[in-house]
Amino acid sequence: MDAFYVKIGDRVTFAKTVGESDVYLFAGITGDFAVNHVNEQYMTRSRYGRRIAHGALLVGFMSTCSTMMVERSGGLSGEETPVSLGYDRIRFLGPVFIGDTVTLTYTIASVDPGKRESVADIQVVNQSGELVAVAQHKMRWVRNRAEP
Repeated sequence: MDAFYVKIGDRVTFAKTVGESDVYLFAGITGDFAVNHVNEQYMTRSRYGRRIAHGALLVGFMSTCSTMMVERSGGLSGEETPVSLGYDRIRFLGPVFIGDTVTLTYTIASVDPGKRESVADIQVVNQSGELVAVAQHKMRWVRNRAEP
């Protein structure tokens, strides 16, 4: 098991226009019906002037990127299963509005083949090129059980 699935600099990107249905479905799944996500009239009085998407929805898009990286690297074809150890240093730097298109870039920043782990830096930019969120993601490849 000297070879590893990913190497420093490996990168995937994912882009998505955040629709009203994304926000409402996410609110329904999570139960987070905060006014800043679902009440346009209330938000017109805020400094944002309109509704903003859930930050946790962006984390969901980050998870999409990790899945893309696993698939790209052939990480499901071996004797190990990749699992997320979590997202660290998550920061929401700017609002994401309904109708914005976000592009996420997931870049492998470090690899520890001995621990079977990788860390990726994630950046989220909107259609204007503004950085709206960042995070780090740690993943581990766990050895599968031996077949009988």
